[in-house]
Amino acid sequence: MQIIHLETKEQLDQFVGAQQHSQFLQSWEWGEFQQKVSGTVWRVAVEDEGNLIASAKLIKKTLPMGKSYFYCGRGPVFAQNVWHEEAAKLLFAEIERLAKEEMIMFLRFDPTLDCIEQLRDLVGEKPLDQTIDVQPSQTIVLPLSLSEEELLKQMHTKTRYNIKLSQKKSLKIVEAGNDRFEELWSLLDQTSGRDKFNPHGRSYYQAMLELDPTFIKMHFAEYKGKAIAASILGFFGDTTTYLHGGSANDDRNLMAPYALQWHGIMQAKDQGYAYYDLYGIDEERWPGVTRFKKGFGGEEIKYPGSFDLIFDSGWYSIYKMVRKVRRSF
Repeated sequence: MQIIHLETKEQLDQFVGAQQHSQFLQSWEWGEFQQKVSGTVWRVAVEDEGNLIASAKLIKKTLPMGKSYFYCGRGPVFAQNVWHEEAAKLLFAEIERLAKEEMIMFLRFDPTLDCIEQLRDLVGEKPLDQTIDVQPSQTIVLPLSLSEEELLKQMHTKTRYNIKLSQKKSLKIVEAGNDRFEELWSLLDQTSGRDKFNPHGRSYYQAMLELDPTFIKMHFAEYKGKAIAASILGFFGDTTTYLHGGSANDDRNLMAPYALQWHGIMQAKDQGYAYYDLYGIDEERWPGVTRFKKGFGGEEIKYPGSFDLIFDSGWYSIYKMVRKVRRSF
């Protein structure tokens, strides 16, 4: 069993994409995207007799005062989604080695496995603190093995009604690219103002839409030639993930977001994906969005949350104090 650094898309995506409910954040493509918008990327794995057992895609993110941290979104990934003690030991030892090389303060990660107690035993005296969620710790996943009728049947009555209503309103669903970015940005801006959340910057979405169109797709719902809602979906492994969406303040009675979700679900099912992940619910932070997503039925999944494995306790204490002060304003 040995540590390797992955150099090809095929190596990483064949492993990560083969795990049930594949995590797009650990894909090669998402690493390429993060390299454009965020920082340097490392792709570390544990190999045994030619087979990968575990992997972690690390992004180096900068902080003030010349400090940095690693971020591993929805990872590390383990074969068959089962914690492997020996592989984990090798993997985290390599992450610590890289951290020393790069003067990294901490590793932030949000695991999909319930492995925090095993990890505490593994890292020994190194502090492991739970922090504010980076990725949503709760989501809803629809199993696409169900028939169209079964998918509709499991939905809330109002959701099913709104899908059918949207189908009667002469809405047109079209796939689009970066050439229609301004329309997307306008819809995101209207939605963020209405629902009180902060979107990413323009360059973030523009870079995302430059990715392989088999990996990232954007759709508009149009009414009388005008885009009134948009969705961005990620397609990876066995899962299609709803990443971002927005809708206009006008024509909300046409239920365009319901039409877009149903289109995404059916597209994923037709293309042979096993799951449709609505990606992120929280009753307190996003009550309206959560009600909307819960209406589609499916299975609610809860992850452990986001954690910091601390390599430099002194600077980490300063970092936490500064972050607390900033959040108080």
